[in-house]
Amino acid sequence: MSPGPYETLAVRADGAVWHVTLNRPQARNAMTMAMVRELRTVLADAKAAGDVRVLVLRGAGGHFCAGADLKDMAAARERASRADDDKRPLEPAVDPIAEVNARFGELCVAWADTGLATVAVLEGTVMGGGFGLACVVDVAIASDTAVFRLPETSLGVVPAQVGPFLVERIGHAETKRLAVTGGTLDARAALALRLVHEVHAPDALDGALQRVLGEILRCAPGAISATKALLARARFTPPVALVHEAAEVFSRAANGPEGVEGMAAFLARRKPSWAP
Repeated sequence: MSPGPYETLAVRADGAVWHVTLNRPQARNAMTMAMVRELRTVLADAKAAGDVRVLVLRGAGGHFCAGADLKDMAAARERASRADDDKRPLEPAVDPIAEVNARFGELCVAWADTGLATVAVLEGTVMGGGFGLACVVDVAIASDTAVFRLPETSLGVVPAQVGPFLVERIGHAETKRLAVTGGTLDARAALALRLVHEVHAPDALDGALQRVLGEILRCAPGAISATKALLARARFTPPVALVHEAAEVFSRAANGPEGVEGMAAFLARRKPSWAP
């Protein structure tokens, strides 16, 4: 299955890797509702393809993402205003602004919960919702040109969907500091907070990406998916409560085709079948 077509994304398949590029460079890849929908669609398409193991997310034109396109917010506010003027909701019990915000949150949850490995390549502007997307991927690689901003409170709004993922990535105290200051971080500061995992010069970025992809592809895809699911459970569950569940997960993997192949490859001193 080949990816696409998409209107707001440029998607390229390279074997088991799909490279997903936010493709609105004229707006520093600000996210419209159409882009939010397509980011959900490309995730579903990658799963349906059956042979995709990694999604790489980056932005066109030297920037990752400038957050939400404010035109969508203005349109939602106009819909809400019309409903108020008419004294009747356009859609009963639906707040248009909350609906737009929730769709972005659902996108973040979907990318955070996928069993596929995910990598972000972060350059230039990484702001608002783009900041959130940087926090939901498994591996974040930044150019030293990257500038991270959480401007919501300086605009009189709240980092409502981004906040929980920031807490997960860098902790409560640092998230609170960034939120109350409308914080800005350069790439080195982001690395010090472990918001990103690596920082490289622009001309070294693609080489770093290829190394990370090689490391991921040496791991079994089913084992990656099961590990991600177990680690997600571990965030909210005491270790003692996971002992038996983790043992069952391990047993299924060890007795499954990947476990059998992995052990056989190790004993035979060869690469397993999934490794490039």
